[in-house]
Amino acid sequence: MLSVSPIRKRTCRQRDNSQAGLTLLELILTCSILLILSSAALPIARYAVVREKEAVLRHNLDEIRDAIDRYKDAADHQAIRVEIGTEGYPPDLQTLVTGVKLGSSGDKKIVFLRKIPIDPMTGSADWGLRAVQDDPDSRHWSGKDVFDVYSQSTGTAMDGTKYSDW
Repeated sequence: MLSVSPIRKRTCRQRDNSQAGLTLLELILTCSILLILSSAALPIARYAVVREKEAVLRHNLDEIRDAIDRYKDAADHQAIRVEIGTEGYPPDLQTLVTGVKLGSSGDKKIVFLRKIPIDPMTGSADWGLRAVQDDPDSRHWSGKDVFDVYSQSTGTAMDGTKYSDW
């Protein structure tokens, strides 16, 4: 039978104890590194959410403005009937959703928007409106027609501009 010397047993025990301590140290270092990385990733995640909202706001503004332009084109080509004095712009945003009757046939309607998009900055479909007669930087709508839309948010974008100026 082979026997292991007492010195050899003691060396094995010492190696086992030192490996256990090193594993604890490695665990502490790993947790520290993960904590530092996660604290650096949190602001990046916050900015990603803001960037996404800004992209949705730009898309929704473009969608509404495109619908207004299509309404104006249809009015200019006399495809739809418009009221005198509106200069061919819709009277409100709801008209873009409900649609207007075609000029040639009384029963067909043309719809320019499926629904009024939500402003992601305010969380509502309440947009600021401008008429042709209004000043370009006016925040009060004269109520005659809808020439342009803007966000009613008072916040500032990541690029330093105000959302209401988009």
